[in-house]
Amino acid sequence: MTAVWTAERLLFEPAVPHEDAIATIFAFPNEYTIGITSLGYQVVWATLAMRPDLQVSRLFTDGHDPLPQQPELLGLSLSWELDYVNVLTLLESLDLPIWSRDRTAAAPLVFGGGPVLTANPEPFADFFDVILLGDGELLLGDFIDAYKAVRHADRATQLRHLAQVPGVYVPSLYAVTYHSADGEIQAIAPIDSDLPSQVQKQTYRGNTLSTSTVVTEKAAWENIYMVEVVRSCPEMCRFCLASYLTLPFRTPSLEASLIPAIDRGLQVTDRLGLLGASVTQHPEFTDLLTHLNRPQYDHVRLSIASVRTNTVTQHLAETLVKHDSRSITIAVESGSDRLRQIVNKKLQNDEIVEAAIHAKAGGLSSLKLYGMVGIPGEEPEDIEATVAMMRSLKRAAPGLRLTLGCSTFVPKAHTPFQWFGVNRQAEKRLKSLQKHLRPQGMEFRPESYNWSVIQALISRGDRRIAPLLERVRHYGDSLGSYRRAFKDLRGTLPDLDFYVHDHWRTDQVLPWQHIQGPLPVATLEKHLDSATALFPSAAPSETRDAIAP
Repeated sequence: MTAVWTAERLLFEPAVPHEDAIATIFAFPNEYTIGITSLGYQVVWATLAMRPDLQVSRLFTDGHDPLPQQPELLGLSLSWELDYVNVLTLLESLDLPIWSRDRTAAAPLVFGGGPVLTANPEPFADFFDVILLGDGELLLGDFIDAYKAVRHADRATQLRHLAQVPGVYVPSLYAVTYHSADGEIQAIAPIDSDLPSQVQKQTYRGNTLSTSTVVTEKAAWENIYMVEVVRSCPEMCRFCLASYLTLPFRTPSLEASLIPAIDRGLQVTDRLGLLGASVTQHPEFTDLLTHLNRPQYDHVRLSIASVRTNTVTQHLAETLVKHDSRSITIAVESGSDRLRQIVNKKLQNDEIVEAAIHAKAGGLSSLKLYGMVGIPGEEPEDIEATVAMMRSLKRAAPGLRLTLGCSTFVPKAHTPFQWFGVNRQAEKRLKSLQKHLRPQGMEFRPESYNWSVIQALISRGDRRIAPLLERVRHYGDSLGSYRRAFKDLRGTLPDLDFYVHDHWRTDQVLPWQHIQGPLPVATLEKHLDSATALFPSAAPSETRDAIAP
């Protein structure tokens, strides 16, 4: 990996570790080119590497820094559910037991973080000693400082001390009981009264957001410098984890933060990526475009994350074309105005058409749209509405290449739709869209329905699926492998349908009941009520009654 390392251009100054620095491994459970493209991984690595009280080594599935013989801390950043397989493989490569209960006092404390673990840590709880829930800006330092205070204590003392830090979750100190081995959860509670009954997800409320700490040609996005323009999203679509889990919506100042950050990065590269769930909703976004249109930035290649549809102007399109972009991406979810109302997507079809017209007028050659099938309350006519919308876009902007990427609704923790299951008709509806759109000359890119089923299992899983996950990695990551593992473990956990397709009651104990997200459950239920009030009356299986106490 030495040749890969030498391609890195650092935008921070690593500290010189003290003589008694804590030997730490910070891992990403995938290849280097993937991990180094993760802004979250970059920022956490730099945060750790700038501390003189730590000696930090990086570890990827295909290479690593020189590793300490006796690490005290092993951190893993989990950004994609199926990377759990690589987590277990990395642990084994270090001769560490995959189960936290089997690790001796000589083993490092294994801690994890990232969006997958923050949303619902329970499927992975038995693999980790400690899980950090939320934004790392403050949480990471609090965790390291708390560890230093008990660095030379026994493991039980260390874990109990760390569990008192807000946002630090120690799964072994929380007991889960079930109505039966294959039934619902009965309760989740700390094993002692001196432990917090709920672990609060930590939210960084500052207005200076993340930027790349390293630029390299070996990244999946070659030589890109990334700037987080916004965090969270003010739209709050009712299925959207990226919005609900990361509230509140935060925006850095253009003059005080964004422009200095951009100028810093462009000293080492000419490729700029603007990141965020809804980048164009930054209140100064138009001014940012004006800034980037100055002559000194003419050589800069600009990439931009998904944007809100009604912010797609001709000016935006022209700016992207000037900076070597040929397409823009918008999330529309559906061509049905009624369905978008259900999910709280404040968008009308005429705005989508206008965005296509502006994209073409500004010189873009391609418009990419994100859609979804199986949304709670969806009816067959909503699929027809999506086909009609795509046809209207083709008529309104002839010559503009249209691509519809489409996923299946997957319930996510801490959102108003967490109680709904995956619609069994979703695969059929994906095929229907493909049948009607591809002959029209429009590109249709469906996400695998089987992957959505697996994602839902992990998204809604509890601790009982950990042995299943461990077994599946030896079978392969196909849906058939998961079904085989469920058959092997029958009687020790609920069936696949329980986790994936069943609607859950609102009085049911959820696997993440002891994890406090940004909004209380009562607020999520109110948002749920607003959605189900718009459901068609002739859809009894999709009504509020299906999830009522």
